[in-house]
Amino acid sequence: MSQVNSRLDSLKSLRSEYEDLSVIEEMLNESDDSELEAEFFRRSSDLHSRLEHESLLLLLNDTYDSSNAILTIHAGSGGLDSQDWAGMLLRMYLRYCERENFRAKVIEATTDDDSGIKNATVLVEGEYAYGFLKAERGVHRLVRISPFDSAHRRHTSFASVLVSPEISDDVDIEIRPEDLKVDTFRASGAGGQYVNRTDSAIRITHIPTGIVVTCQNERSQHMNRQTAMHVLRSRLYDMAIQEREQELSSVVGEKKESTWGSQIRSYVLHPYTLVKDHRTNYERGNVQGVLDGDISGFIMEYLRQRAKGNV
Repeated sequence: MSQVNSRLDSLKSLRSEYEDLSVIEEMLNESDDSELEAEFFRRSSDLHSRLEHESLLLLLNDTYDSSNAILTIHAGSGGLDSQDWAGMLLRMYLRYCERENFRAKVIEATTDDDSGIKNATVLVEGEYAYGFLKAERGVHRLVRISPFDSAHRRHTSFASVLVSPEISDDVDIEIRPEDLKVDTFRASGAGGQYVNRTDSAIRITHIPTGIVVTCQNERSQHMNRQTAMHVLRSRLYDMAIQEREQELSSVVGEKKESTWGSQIRSYVLHPYTLVKDHRTNYERGNVQGVLDGDISGFIMEYLRQRAKGNV
């Protein structure tokens, strides 16, 4: 109800602004006023941006689009370069969340003493967080001169991104205790800016599916286990949805390995600079801006083409 009322208030505000601009337009048709004209164009531009945002929200009509999101990053093939690339992606998504006023909490990050991260899980809280971030599900490829290669050769690195909706505990997901392998360990590795070191980290493996969930940033083993189980339930639910959609279409939800040829997006830093989404052909030359979290254009274009059935 709160979300619906919020949308209604937003739409009423848009209608009111449109009516105000219509009045200003009539005044400008009757007499010249440079200050009023400048105000008209400024407010018209703002209204256009707001309308575009609202129209995109209309595309987010899947069951859990308005939910929080659980985003997981895994370093793929490529050794230290891929781990460094996974760390860059984590930073990119945290910056994106700042831009969009989403709250991002790193639940777990397995770091490496040499470089980057092996994997990380982030809970993103905010209205339509999953609806937007689901566009990022897939393999991301980086092409650059490797900082780890003394010969300064060009390397290609891969990392995969999984995105699941956070589901409430009252959603019926059967998890049998005998299907779980639970390990406790001490959080370790560099990268303390992401997680707190504790003696009560939890790793839960769901044996039938092979899904592994880790949590190490809460203050107690009980809290870590509770958070890990919550993430596991969301991952299992998302897997069930993806399998059901895959039965209807071999394209939707297709699982790909983090290797050459399976990427959804390429980030090229050498010999030229370009970020290109291979699903939509949307591209941008400002790679650094993208890596600093400016990925809204890629997400918006994906949602538009998905609504048309193109992706």
